[in-house]
Amino acid sequence: MDGQSNARPVIIKRKKIIKGGGHHGGAWKVAYADFVTAMMAFFMLMWLLNATTEKQRKGLADYFSPTIPINRVSGGGSDAFGGDSVMTSGPKPASGTSKAEPISATNDGEDGAHADAKMEAELIEKALLARGGESMTMERALRHVITKVTDEGMVIEIFDLDDVPLFDGLTATPMPVMDDIAAMLVEVLSLATNKLAVNGHVRSFPITLVDNPAWALSAARAQAMRSHLQKFGLDSERVARIGGFADKKPITANPMAIRNNRLEVILLRKNR
Repeated sequence: MDGQSNARPVIIKRKKIIKGGGHHGGAWKVAYADFVTAMMAFFMLMWLLNATTEKQRKGLADYFSPTIPINRVSGGGSDAFGGDSVMTSGPKPASGTSKAEPISATNDGEDGAHADAKMEAELIEKALLARGGESMTMERALRHVITKVTDEGMVIEIFDLDDVPLFDGLTATPMPVMDDIAAMLVEVLSLATNKLAVNGHVRSFPITLVDNPAWALSAARAQAMRSHLQKFGLDSERVARIGGFADKKPITANPMAIRNNRLEVILLRKNR
């Protein structure tokens, strides 16, 4: 009995098992990732609002809108009708519409001159849209044309496409598409009586040449445009001046881009 009383008591320890883990699973990681993504999108939106112009924001909105055809509405550009080309989406005037009477900018003052130029732009835009609906030939010609209103007047810009140049190589010899463009312009320019200016521009050449042809080429192409317009019926008395600007006024970030090969036919305001 004494031997049993001196024996050490037996202690049994029981471990408490907690099911599910102390970190409550991995659902919080998904929620946190969603929160970080949302914050990143928010800060990107705030940056875009501060770093872009109104036209660029409209272009972004058009791109992400599934109901707007991307190629035929504003892309946020600075030219044409608020960023649109002459091939603007929307209802087009039907072929064979009645011919409008010629207009002339006669309003006095800066506000009146600007209103006249805007009215001319709208009138000629409608006329160009009507011509574009006549045939595929006119549609192809209009790919080269945009318009804009400046302090000088309404500018009709005709430019090279990558696959369809206006002139043969580095010459002032017009390509066949120039016939279609000139005939179309003469018809729509008859809607106004203002004097015209014709400007030529070319892209920069990749190397510095001893005899850089840019000045002579741009002037020769402007002359060729004038001759072409007169060939299709434009009154020679309406041409007030012709200019060649070489590669001094590029309209793209890359001065050697084909897009810088262009002509401008300007419907001048009365005070210019």
